[in-house]
Amino acid sequence: MSPTKSSSAALILAAIGVVYGDIGTSVLYAVKEVFGHGHVPFTVENVYGILSMFFWTLTVIVSLKYVVLVLRADNEGEGGLVAMLALASQAVVDKPRLRNVLLVVGIFGTSLFYGDGVITPAISVLSAVEGLEVVSPHFKHYVIPITLVVLFCLFAVQKHGTSGIGRFFGPITLAWFFVIALLGVSQIVTHPSILKAVSPHFALRFMWDNPGTSFIILGATVLCVTGAEALYADLGHFGKRPIRVAWFSVVMPALTLNYFGQGALLLENPAAVRNPFFMMAPEWALIPLVLMATAATVIASQALITGAFSVTRQVIQLGYLPRLNIEHTSVRAAGQIYIPFVNWGLFVAIVLAVVMFRSSSNLAAAYGIAVTTDMLITTVLTFFVIRYAWKYPLALCIAATGAFFVVDFLFFASNLLKLFEGGWFPLLIGGSVFMLMLTWKEGRRLMGQMQMAEAIDLRGFLDSVFVNPPARVDGTAVFMTAEPGVVPNALLHNLKHNKVMHEQNLFVTVRNHEVPWIPMDKRIEMEALGHHCWQVIVHYGFKNDVDLPRALEHARLRGCQLEPMTTSYFLSRDVVIPTLGSGMAPWREKLFAQMHHSASGAAGFLGLPNNAVVELGSKIEI
Repeated sequence: MSPTKSSSAALILAAIGVVYGDIGTSVLYAVKEVFGHGHVPFTVENVYGILSMFFWTLTVIVSLKYVVLVLRADNEGEGGLVAMLALASQAVVDKPRLRNVLLVVGIFGTSLFYGDGVITPAISVLSAVEGLEVVSPHFKHYVIPITLVVLFCLFAVQKHGTSGIGRFFGPITLAWFFVIALLGVSQIVTHPSILKAVSPHFALRFMWDNPGTSFIILGATVLCVTGAEALYADLGHFGKRPIRVAWFSVVMPALTLNYFGQGALLLENPAAVRNPFFMMAPEWALIPLVLMATAATVIASQALITGAFSVTRQVIQLGYLPRLNIEHTSVRAAGQIYIPFVNWGLFVAIVLAVVMFRSSSNLAAAYGIAVTTDMLITTVLTFFVIRYAWKYPLALCIAATGAFFVVDFLFFASNLLKLFEGGWFPLLIGGSVFMLMLTWKEGRRLMGQMQMAEAIDLRGFLDSVFVNPPARVDGTAVFMTAEPGVVPNALLHNLKHNKVMHEQNLFVTVRNHEVPWIPMDKRIEMEALGHHCWQVIVHYGFKNDVDLPRALEHARLRGCQLEPMTTSYFLSRDVVIPTLGSGMAPWREKLFAQMHHSASGAAGFLGLPNNAVVELGSKIEI
């Protein structure tokens, strides 16, 4: 095999393991939830109609919307809601009001990702372990404890990284798709006529005969596309072609065969509705199938957890969250990171979800609102990208996104019916994260305004200082400043208390941009201020790995000699004092102050060695 074909095959296999793990485990619970609540009368025509709705939901939402259209909207090769938001906001940069609205909508969609991140691992792992109930009813009391143990082990190993086990994701998930396809075929051979359900007229006739029921069960039908957002989110890791090839050659055929196999089983044995997936298997294969399903759901959950780490880092670099402690788990892959706060925060929320809802059927009632809202937001942002960035005609843009908007809105509206049955849970999580993001962004804006109002011009200050210069000590001082050209508080405190300046002084400002990547040759700007002082601006995209010492190595080319052993980094720790009067509401000011004082890991976020950081205090009013 040629190197090109070998590399392509490896990417396709990896995409199967990472991208499609979530949607691949939806067969565990989707059909069960549609028929299990009694909304759909159990008739042959209804089974055909439901299977047709499943097939065309996969076709319209995944094949046409995501694989054909949305994957084209890459942001310099990167995908995901943050990348789409950056594209859309840049496309309407000349329309500030519209841009602000899109930013708020996009950040809200990003916040809902965390709500989805709680429900998906909970429902996936729980539905897999519930297969033990098919083996024997006596296992029912052990389902929740086993689920919690599996989830704890999953989150406990995150700090070690995924490089060791990641290589097995593709082969295990590929084996999973082979098994579910084989299970489906074993039932289809008994009722081959079930394949006629690929015709859309069965779905259309069902909806025509049962309009109210059809609208209600859309909230359960959407379960068959859980994880569809991952196709776009993982675009930067695998590229368009491997994702598309994996979908059309492996994933969609396997899902279709399994869903149709479950339908054939239900026609043969309506009592199998309590768990049609596991009841397709022969009795001797139940335990191995439960173990394999659990492994598949763990892989699906792993991909989502890793995605939560990546999204959090991107949001931090866009300025919507404080600088949390970020640990790198691989010396080769910069994208493999671990964020302890996010990891254990997700785990606590997932445990609450499992304990509160106690079954995959109850969790299914909580699932859907967050993911359909994200799908709707993706469609809206796609419109602005193809209209204002790609400059396509308005009529074509409306035609390209209008049909998807209607479909997404119907799924969203149907899921609103589940709001009080559990849908409030992911919305509560997403809404809380959204409120934290907006509070942090607004608080930093107010602090920046106050800092600029009291700012001292850096160049003029240095000129006045060197009229009667202080003692100079060996080494280089790196002072972090929020805005270029402004005297950092850390420098004022250093002169006041130590009465010295280093031989070389760099005043560094980090700029984060709404693009995925900024290359190293455009990473740094330097301006000489005289007296061996430089103003430095370091630029990062939201996918760049922030490593300040590495970026400053380029300062050597501008006449500044940096030696790691003699370089000191000064960060100013601001003491936030809430104000009375103008600004945020008092409770939000207190929340911002608490977030500000609790945020840790700024040194790690900037790639600085902890023992090289000197923290000096100053007071900032907001």
